[in-house]
Amino acid sequence: MTSTTGAVCPHCGWPDGAEPFQVVSRHGTAAGTTVWTRCACGSLQVRIVDGRGTRIVSRSRPAAAQSSSASR
Repeated sequence: MTSTTGAVCPHCGWPDGAEPFQVVSRHGTAAGTTVWTRCACGSLQVRIVDGRGTRIVSRSRPAAAQSSSASR
């Protein structure tokens, strides 16, 4: 997957052009494909894939670590 941004994840430094850690879902649209991915750090990303390449158009913060009391 090639990124047209040349950027990295601001949370962990994973290159945007590298393969995503996990593909959450993929949806075809009239203009191309929308791909929801999760970075290795947990950040959810929305990628648009079309004739211009791949662009990350939205990115969340990584999920906050749960405290041990939350898992009880």
